[in-house]
Amino acid sequence: MMISVTEVMSTDLITLSEANTLSDARQLMHDKRIRHIPILDEKRQLSGLISHRDILACTMSRITDMSNERLQQFEASVKLVDVMVRDVKSIGPEINLRSAALFMEKHNYGCLPVLSDNKLIGIITSKDFIGVAINLLEQFDQDV
Repeated sequence: MMISVTEVMSTDLITLSEANTLSDARQLMHDKRIRHIPILDEKRQLSGLISHRDILACTMSRITDMSNERLQQFEASVKLVDVMVRDVKSIGPEINLRSAALFMEKHNYGCLPVLSDNKLIGIITSKDFIGVAINLLEQFDQDV
């Protein structure tokens, strides 16, 4: 039995625009307890991705030199379009789960946006795969 990514991916998408700031992304990640945010352009097409790691990398070098207030001002002034990952690898909804997992593992990705006709329809993350693993382990435990 082949499982497609559409059976596991998150479809309750949380996105930001290119005009949003690092501060917006950090706050949204905190509030929604997520680590990856797809960035959409003015046509609502995927134009980039920002991860928790990207935010840390962008602000880490400045933390030692700035007060908390100045760091917040800095984050509020930096637009996501200037720091987001632009060459975002994505997959289609027809891709099977195993292929997506192997691709993510090979490239050390934490997530993959799922596009259909160039429209963002979902996102699959390493957390989704942990959920699959837990489900499989529970089924295995029941069979033993």
